[in-house]
Amino acid sequence: MVEVAENGRTWLLSGPTSGYALHLTDADELVHLHWGPRIALADAEALATDPLPPYRPFESPLDGREEYPVEGGPRFVRPALSVRTERRRGTEWRFVSCDTADGDELRLRFDDDGLAIVLHYRMRGDVVERRATLVNGGHANVELLRADAATWTLPDREGWRLSQLHGRWAAESRLTRAPLTYGEKVIGSRRGHTGHQHLPWVALDTDATEEHGEVYGCALGWSGSWRIAVAQLPDARVQITGGAGHDDSGLLLLEPGRSYTTPVFAGLWSDGGFGGASRAWHAYQRAHVIPDAEQDRPVLFNSWEATGFDISEERQAALARRAAAIGVELFVVDDGWFGARTGDRAGLGDWTPGPDRFPNGLGPLAEEVHGLGMRFGIWVEPEMVNPDSDLYRAHPDWVQYQPGRRRTELRHQLVLNVAREDVRQHLWERLDALLSSAPIDYVKWDFNRCFTDAGWPGEPYPQRLWVDHVHALYGLIDRLRAAHPSVAFESCSGGGGRIDLGVMSRTDQVWTSDNTDPLDRLAIQHGFSQIHPARVMAAWVTDSPNTQLNGRVSALRPRFVSSMAGVLGVGGDLTRWSEAELAEARRWVELYKEIRPVVQRGELYRLRPPAGGLSAVQYVLGDETVVLACLQAQSYGEPAPALRLRGLDPTATYECRETGETYRGAVLLHHGLRTGLKGDLDAAVFRMRRI
Repeated sequence: MVEVAENGRTWLLSGPTSGYALHLTDADELVHLHWGPRIALADAEALATDPLPPYRPFESPLDGREEYPVEGGPRFVRPALSVRTERRRGTEWRFVSCDTADGDELRLRFDDDGLAIVLHYRMRGDVVERRATLVNGGHANVELLRADAATWTLPDREGWRLSQLHGRWAAESRLTRAPLTYGEKVIGSRRGHTGHQHLPWVALDTDATEEHGEVYGCALGWSGSWRIAVAQLPDARVQITGGAGHDDSGLLLLEPGRSYTTPVFAGLWSDGGFGGASRAWHAYQRAHVIPDAEQDRPVLFNSWEATGFDISEERQAALARRAAAIGVELFVVDDGWFGARTGDRAGLGDWTPGPDRFPNGLGPLAEEVHGLGMRFGIWVEPEMVNPDSDLYRAHPDWVQYQPGRRRTELRHQLVLNVAREDVRQHLWERLDALLSSAPIDYVKWDFNRCFTDAGWPGEPYPQRLWVDHVHALYGLIDRLRAAHPSVAFESCSGGGGRIDLGVMSRTDQVWTSDNTDPLDRLAIQHGFSQIHPARVMAAWVTDSPNTQLNGRVSALRPRFVSSMAGVLGVGGDLTRWSEAELAEARRWVELYKEIRPVVQRGELYRLRPPAGGLSAVQYVLGDETVVLACLQAQSYGEPAPALRLRGLDPTATYECRETGETYRGAVLLHHGLRTGLKGDLDAAVFRMRRI
């Protein structure tokens, strides 16, 4: 809901529990008033009467108080907007108008000598979506050096603490918290994709716990290079600025009449601690971001760890029969089915089935998979090409490159310049033909190397490819989804290298990490859950010893329980599993299907973090609750501590379906559930139902 003061210069957006207010001064300075618990419009108007602080030598009263700081005038904070025209650099805007579209979105319009600036605000639940639009209406060219989506201003508090998710390949989304100090903390990616190193999310608090206290969070919906800067200013005020692009060297060039709209930078206030904030983020994504979020994701099998590049129709069919026998619902053929792709040196870019492996195309295998009662999926990496490929030999100019410079090949592949219209059209034609050639239900879309030679010979402003590549990716997926509405898509980038609200708005799930070790995944999934829901978090059960990473030996039980915390998948070589292992796997898959609605659609409570002992998560949906517990190691023979459950009715009675015992809700909330776990790498699932 958007409310406008009678004078037309104070605005209030209200969600179920929170509010956001801003005000335009008589000098057309847009200042921040409030972000926190719900307030009335009269409260916002009262805040608007407080004058800006007086001028201090070497300081600006605007710094730390403006909604969208621009470059120019008495401002010294990091600008959200930095532009250069043929006449000058910087911005001096005047207010033009505001409107509220359907009472849902607030749009504030400004003008600076022909450059139109529109600030967009929309409240989705308790999440505020912000973005900005720039339109060149009066210049030969406008160079956008920097155009962030938003700047967020926090209230005056002492002792802010910053939470972020950091990592690398096979160790993504690990949570860290540290006191915020004076100066700037900058995270981001200069790699052309979201990156394994940071998820585009931060949270700030002063004294929050998992279930109590105020938490402010911000998440950026952009799948290319990005930057979020958290600044504690000299007067201790805190602002968060973020958007596309990592630096200020030039985002793109606006020719006359051209516009640019930033990605969404979403913000959330919660007084329910880190857990309450996570549940609000999850609800927002299920309601407004994830396609078809009400549909539960199927149990999949992926062939990569079973076969690598050693793919044949017969071997895939044998795996499919075993996968169907344990209850798998979606069979995915990974890398190696196309062109001359018998290793990672050739074939990438040639999206036709290899005739030596699939002499009659993918149709016969897909039909057999469907006959076994499963859906059929494939792996693709459309934005990449091997130099040893028919595509590259025909179009060597289609890749990103810098003339006269040494070419960088990572994983023996180059990045296609998808910003080019001819490249986009080729990919559309090939992928559309592929999805039309066989009954394909699922596409795993990978991206396995960073930008290194991001040049575009002949383009007068080659920096634009950083932005245009992402828009081309979005447009291509959107076009394919429209043409093939029954096909689901997964975002992958060597694991978790492309996970953000932007790509999640057009894919059905994401590949969380190439690391499938059940212990490592506890920490990875703990961090992932700070912002994203289980409904999109793909998690596989693979072979033991773990051949992909560390050689750890583990039983099927902890491998399944760890993976059941998200969208369950299986990636081991089922032809090598014993009959006893296959029978056990079948029981775990059947159990997951029973709890899947609760896991994928329920509210998440992180009962105990993965800190070396007992780790546990709980999901609640209506009268059902599911607890997944893992004892990493038992020390000195001490019994595992009881798990104090959350989100239950203290006056109700709950039955544990595993033991048949009944418990009072108040007892589970205050005294806890005994798991009986012992030893190393023990795990269990507990299903509780209100009776």
